[in-house]
Amino acid sequence: MSPRRNRRAAPGPPRRKGSGAGSFGGLNRRVEEGPDGDWIVQAIAGANSVKSYRCPGCDQLIPPGVPHVVAWPADERGGADDRRHWHRPCWQARDRRGPRPHRGRGAPRY
Repeated sequence: MSPRRNRRAAPGPPRRKGSGAGSFGGLNRRVEEGPDGDWIVQAIAGANSVKSYRCPGCDQLIPPGVPHVVAWPADERGGADDRRHWHRPCWQARDRRGPRPHRGRGAPRY
């Protein structure tokens, strides 16, 4: 059996990760259209998640180390105040859910 040969790279400049269509500034961001408007969505890997966040879809905590999605309105290029951290299934089901009343800090969970 002959040794395995390495394949040559395609000619031209090397491809950079995150430089494809749908990325903004080398980050993995995309624009999603929905009935509630256009949203800029960025996937966050579990290794990059170091804080806990509250998901607006289910009102539960997203603990550190859990992959999730960050979304903010595309028409408003505001700061961190407009960003929301969602569980991936909650983000995908946001158009199928009704409005949920947000419970107070001391309210029971039932």
